[in-house]
Amino acid sequence: EIYQPSFGKITTFFAKIISYIFHPLFIPTYIFWLLVKFFPYDFPGITDKVLGLKIFSVFWMTAFFPALAVFLLWRLKFISNIYLHTQKERIIPFFITMFFYWWMYYLSRNFTDQPQVLKFFYFGIFISTAIGVIINNYIKISLHGIAMGSALMAVILFAFYYQVNLGLLISIVTLLTGIVATSRFIAGKHTNAEMYIGIFTGIICQLFGYWFVM
Repeated sequence: EIYQPSFGKITTFFAKIISYIFHPLFIPTYIFWLLVKFFPYDFPGITDKVLGLKIFSVFWMTAFFPALAVFLLWRLKFISNIYLHTQKERIIPFFITMFFYWWMYYLSRNFTDQPQVLKFFYFGIFISTAIGVIINNYIKISLHGIAMGSALMAVILFAFYYQVNLGLLISIVTLLTGIVATSRFIAGKHTNAEMYIGIFTGIICQLFGYWFVM
């Protein structure tokens, strides 16, 4: 840990739990689940069992394999720990995650039984990792910030695309973004600049993804 916040052990413990629950690798799965719950009609002819398998497949591709890659890098001594504390340790995991996000975008272009909005979302998170790895050369940009910024703007764009009122959901995701950012501050992982640049990067990349893809 680089920063040393003056918070109690219990507060720091809960901050770390929140960081784990809303780990950046889990965000694509959460977004896919939200689409299933709020827009089931955009999954035509798919049974609940198949939908469950699709949610699992998103988790498999966007969370499990990138996490496994980091674990293998650690076991092979390419990185010192799985928490990627330094900017240098994040470089290879950035590119690995970028590949899987690009692959999900590539697959989404041929989806006929899944929401079209997945195309801009996957493209957006792919671009955000590409920009993130560049910014990482200069500052330790917050990956949680990128992920939550992406999730927040994606939900806003869902409301715009479907022309539905998602005010409550947007409010909840906005609140969660603030909670996650605060938890990263409490855990002593990032400065204000690192967090805000991360959130801003996620937001801008989703907007660009929507403009470019849709």
